[in-house]
Amino acid sequence: MAKKAAAERYYGTGRRKKSVARVYIMPGKGKITINHRDIDDYFGLETLKKIVRQPFEATDNNDKFDVLVNVHGGGYTGQAGAIRHGISRALVKADSENRPVLKAEGFLTRDPRMKERKKYGLKAARRAPQFSKR
Repeated sequence: MAKKAAAERYYGTGRRKKSVARVYIMPGKGKITINHRDIDDYFGLETLKKIVRQPFEATDNNDKFDVLVNVHGGGYTGQAGAIRHGISRALVKADSENRPVLKAEGFLTRDPRMKERKKYGLKAARRAPQFSKR
């Protein structure tokens, strides 16, 4: 019995803040599944859905790939950014001609901004205790 060949899958890891997204794209009809849920169920805000779809719009690949995402850590905004980063990396693996377009849009660059650590003597990273003259 011959094994059936698996459909082409391209993988990309995306990161933003504390979020890590493992993204698989394969030729399909444009269905985006995040943690076994549809994108419309997972993200409530339209802006977050738009962020996730930006790499496809930039490369004119709308409705050409199905996306399967496992994402954890951080909040919804960080997760949306991580997914965008992962999709961009996977699109470059799928077709290297996508690289200049995605690079120009800044989707391949890892956003280095992270939460600043709390310092001793302060209540938060920069928040000082309340001052009182007496």
